[in-house]
Amino acid sequence: MLKFKNYSKFIFAILFSMGIISLLNISFAADTIKLGLNFTNSGMLKTQGEGTEIAVDIAVAEINASGGINGKQIELIKYETGSDPKQAVVGTRKLAEDDKVLAIIGPFSSGEAAAAFPVGERLGIVQIPNASSAPGLTKDKAYGFRLTEDEGKQFARLMQAMKRKNVPMSKAAVVYASDNRITSVVGKFIMPALLKKFGATVAEPIGFTVASFDVAPQVTKVMEGKPEVVGVAGFGVHAAAFHKELRRQGFKGRIIGSQLFADPVALESLKPAEGTLFAAGYWRTQDAAASKFTKKFVEGTKKAGIARPFPHHVDAQAYDIVYLYKQVIEAAGVTGNPSKLTEERNMIRDQLRKTIFSGVTGSGTCFDENGDAELPGYIIEIKDGDWSKFDEFPADKCK
Repeated sequence: MLKFKNYSKFIFAILFSMGIISLLNISFAADTIKLGLNFTNSGMLKTQGEGTEIAVDIAVAEINASGGINGKQIELIKYETGSDPKQAVVGTRKLAEDDKVLAIIGPFSSGEAAAAFPVGERLGIVQIPNASSAPGLTKDKAYGFRLTEDEGKQFARLMQAMKRKNVPMSKAAVVYASDNRITSVVGKFIMPALLKKFGATVAEPIGFTVASFDVAPQVTKVMEGKPEVVGVAGFGVHAAAFHKELRRQGFKGRIIGSQLFADPVALESLKPAEGTLFAAGYWRTQDAAASKFTKKFVEGTKKAGIARPFPHHVDAQAYDIVYLYKQVIEAAGVTGNPSKLTEERNMIRDQLRKTIFSGVTGSGTCFDENGDAELPGYIIEIKDGDWSKFDEFPADKCK
């Protein structure tokens, strides 16, 4: 009689030779839909990025509680980049090659996307960042998509709103954070070009570093040109610092910004910045879905010990990316079967290009020929110490 140990090996060998065990493994592995999250909650973009994980977790929990995707639970695998583009590349490789996810949420920023998109092209996996807004990053990319709106388009909407509401802007100055990819692009190219297009004379843009505490030298130089508006290509904390110093030196006009300003964390420091204008891709009470997400997000950040009065538009976009993948995967008939990984990654890519999506960021969202989403724009004004809707623009229609 065979001993139990040897008998077990004998049975295993028979089953393996028949292919039963390998089939069982595939069956078990396909019981989930694997998605990757390439995100940041530390480093230079910690403040802007730390809500992304919470927003994604909320969406995953909601979807799994309601039956998952095609009856399968989402298995979310995460990689944190520390705001480092090199780590975003590592994250894309790990999630695609080691974890074998079907698609990736992220990476977060424009700098990270610029580094990681070419890797996704080589590996054949879709990546959808939630905060990458530098123009042109998805051009000629088969697998690069973005559920964000272009900084240039949103700043142009701000210009249109100011023009139709007769905000004086005949003379302008621009300051920008010189050590960050997106702030440099916005400050050196987007803001000056669009201000000129809308009739302003613009002084040479002035750079500062992200870590700058004393902005008095830059403001002194700005004041020499006697501008009516000052564009700050930086984040909310920079806007607050420049507002304080500009007012101290006697500036009476408006401070304006792109989507980079739209950081709820900076609300407290921006409260005194009455009249400041900037663009955002999300309005927290636009409809019932947005209000519901806002409530859940604030509860989630509070539990995590993160101060958030309401979601950043990048948080709403992260939440929507999960639901976008759900819609696309269901429509394409993706199964999560590991033996079909390459095929199903391509099915996701192809389905995205013909998808019309509605979420908390807006309804009827589509992707243009470059894979960029067409999203609405909200022009925000600091009024009575809070965000107030100054104007709004519907999403452009896809061609």
